[in-house]
Amino acid sequence: MAKPEDTTVLVVDDEEDVREYFAMALEDAGFNVSRAENGNEALDRIKEKTPDFISLDLVMPEKSGIKLLYELRQHKDWRRIPFVVVTAHARDDAGRGDLEEILSSKTFSGPNMYLEKPVEADQYVAFICDQLGVEYEGEPVADEADRLRG
Repeated sequence: MAKPEDTTVLVVDDEEDVREYFAMALEDAGFNVSRAENGNEALDRIKEKTPDFISLDLVMPEKSGIKLLYELRQHKDWRRIPFVVVTAHARDDAGRGDLEEILSSKTFSGPNMYLEKPVEADQYVAFICDQLGVEYEGEPVADEADRLRG
């Protein structure tokens, strides 16, 4: 089973407080974390070091989450990086269309689920651990099914 300290997660979110909240939760669980505030910066981080997993906001300035995913899918070394969309826009006009495209498309490989903000730290870390096959040592998440959509 993989260990958190051997795993790097890229957290991409344009809101600094959200990005830091997720990053700190992952770091507290032992993960290596890279941060980016938009798709362009995320691409730079990926070029520096390919992450094992991407936590991706959809609605961001400069380059949206879906535009980043399309670029990643064009690169042979990046197309299979697993990801989860973490968004507050799953039900509004700003993000619903992009999210539906991601969930229904065969273009993207990923868990075909998303987390809807606000997300509790334990829930977030538990989900990523599950996707990566990493043992989770935090609090059990009783209502995980209520938070995961897919």
